[in-house]
Amino acid sequence: MKLKSLVGSGDKIALFTLPFLIIFVILNVLLPSLFSVGGPPTVFKVISIVVLIPGIIIWIWTAVLILLKVPREELIKNGPYSFVKHPLYTDVALLVLPWIGFLINTWVGVVIGIILYTASRIFSPEEERTLSKTFGPAWDAYCNKVKIPWL
Repeated sequence: MKLKSLVGSGDKIALFTLPFLIIFVILNVLLPSLFSVGGPPTVFKVISIVVLIPGIIIWIWTAVLILLKVPREELIKNGPYSFVKHPLYTDVALLVLPWIGFLINTWVGVVIGIILYTASRIFSPEEERTLSKTFGPAWDAYCNKVKIPWL
């Protein structure tokens, strides 16, 4: 099994996101007041934790599914994959990075989450073409069943 099978579009998404991450982390260090969420207030902390806990669980669940099924060349259609086609990218971008950012008092997590999500939308079609070629009708059936295919 090739490493590329496990990574999917993750390498391209990471390379697209990395320069923004570096720039915004440096800006956050140099100008923390510009990115501050104001403390964060207690309500932001509570909301962040409430969203972050399932976000981390989904992240781990998705990674485990990838590690178990991709080496066996199985199409993953259950768990988080039954809701969205790319749960790892979507989860990290929307449920993990922004809320970690709020907990450490910065908007940088939101910015990087948006950039990561945008990168996933740019590079996912190539990954989907590969999956379609690999799994054929099973991929088409999966695409018709996934609950939120556009996310």
